[in-house]
Amino acid sequence: MSYVTGVQPNGTPTWIDLGIPDLERAQEFYGALFGWEFVSAGAEAGHYTTALLDGRRVAALAPNEGESEFWWNVYFAVDDCDSVAKGVVEAGGRVTVEPVDVMAQGRMAIALDPTGAQFGLWQARDHIGCEVVNEPNSLVRNDLVTPSAGPAREFYSSLFGFSLDRNEDVPDFDFTFLRRRDGHEIGGIFGNPEAARSRWETTFEVADTDAALARAVASGGVAGEASDMVYGRIATITDPFGTEFSVITRA
Repeated sequence: MSYVTGVQPNGTPTWIDLGIPDLERAQEFYGALFGWEFVSAGAEAGHYTTALLDGRRVAALAPNEGESEFWWNVYFAVDDCDSVAKGVVEAGGRVTVEPVDVMAQGRMAIALDPTGAQFGLWQARDHIGCEVVNEPNSLVRNDLVTPSAGPAREFYSSLFGFSLDRNEDVPDFDFTFLRRRDGHEIGGIFGNPEAARSRWETTFEVADTDAALARAVASGGVAGEASDMVYGRIATITDPFGTEFSVITRA
């Protein structure tokens, strides 16, 4: 279902946000690219700004001037943030931001897996996460790209109870589907020995990949070359701050 109206099961990618040095410029870019509208939480919340698609939450932007690299952060749904944060350490990861309440919205933590990839935990209260997914201009999937696929598979299957299924659609690649206990696929792990680092990568669905690339370039971004693959037409976009993400028109 494209519209999400309740709390997602444990281990589901439920929210994404991006910290960037120029919030106004980021709103211009992503607004032009995806048609998002924005609502700021105000100065008391550090200008954490929610992106809306047709009035529903899809992502967030926040000022972040202390970094030299920027990427979309993924948060996994959990029903007990404190317990899962302890599980991160037990499974060989590290908690970098201890569990903390975000007003009445929920409870969150930030962690690193054993390969160094960052991810968040989100225990929803008033804020259930993304309210639109798998629709044009919204989140469609998250995949971990890592040079250390073995330890990553062990970690996430231990932490969330994911089952691991090799992707036979792309037999030339080391790609493993991650599935929740109910069998639902939530993403994957792509083992790439040439990857410079481990990172959860974000893909947005679009109605027309080539048109999205043109909008990105017109708005000050950089477009990679589009290619057709078994799941659709896909390309990489880099925003004005150097943030890389993918867009796909699904087959």
